[in-house]
Amino acid sequence: MKLLRFGPPGHEKPGLLDTQGVIRDLSAHLPDLDGPHLSRDHLAVLAELDTDKLPEVPQDTRLGPCVSGVGKFLCIGLNYSDHAAETGAQVPPEPVVFNKWTSAICGPDDNVIIPRDSQKTDWEVELGVVIGEGGKYIAEADAMKHVAGYCVINDVSEREFQLERSGTWDKGKGCDTFGPMGPWLVTPDEVADPHELDMWLEVDGKRYQDGSTRTMVYQIPFLISYLSRFMSLQPGDVISTGTPPGVGMGQKPPVYLRPGQRMRLGIEGLGEQNQQVVADEPS
Repeated sequence: MKLLRFGPPGHEKPGLLDTQGVIRDLSAHLPDLDGPHLSRDHLAVLAELDTDKLPEVPQDTRLGPCVSGVGKFLCIGLNYSDHAAETGAQVPPEPVVFNKWTSAICGPDDNVIIPRDSQKTDWEVELGVVIGEGGKYIAEADAMKHVAGYCVINDVSEREFQLERSGTWDKGKGCDTFGPMGPWLVTPDEVADPHELDMWLEVDGKRYQDGSTRTMVYQIPFLISYLSRFMSLQPGDVISTGTPPGVGMGQKPPVYLRPGQRMRLGIEGLGEQNQQVVADEPS
């Protein structure tokens, strides 16, 4: 299934994309697409619905982030060998873990806001993994049983805030709108191998990222097991698994986003995002 959320910000309803590409309203069957409703049992019930009988939603309706009530937005840095090389970094001996604040989460086609004083706002197309079954000290062999589905994430990053202002990466990763998520949450039955997906990102029609999850260093089962050693993973948590090469800071010379530009990005089988870049204007 391709599950989604639609409607105005803060008032989204759950839905799905049927096999004909029509958005259908699921709100009569669950209150929201959030942690308590992401277990395999809940998803199995949704899979049995006759989608033709669900109400249609107008195609121009805004899509919100595909998961609601995210508890933890966990990210893995330098997890693609070719991306590490372009930034001059070594592949780390253990995964680099950082956070995006949940207030960064927005819809897949919402505007991305460049923060005030930013000169180095960058892009990163990433595969998101959404947890459906919680746990801690999860065995690597059992890890995939904890996955509710996959989605596209743009790990928007302000490089000066992240790398030049001392401290952790988090301050450059969690600005408002720095976490577009969706357009849909794709359940594992529709993804034959999440480590064999093409992924790409364009700015104003120029393709900068053109990679694949094949070059991921630490794969999903290991990441779930690894993270669960340090915290309990809970339904609705999101893991953003790293980006392939082609980010702005890796260009020679570096290239960063400016107001008025457009980003378009996607992952094979998981859909596409489109974002307008705007400046943060004083209210």
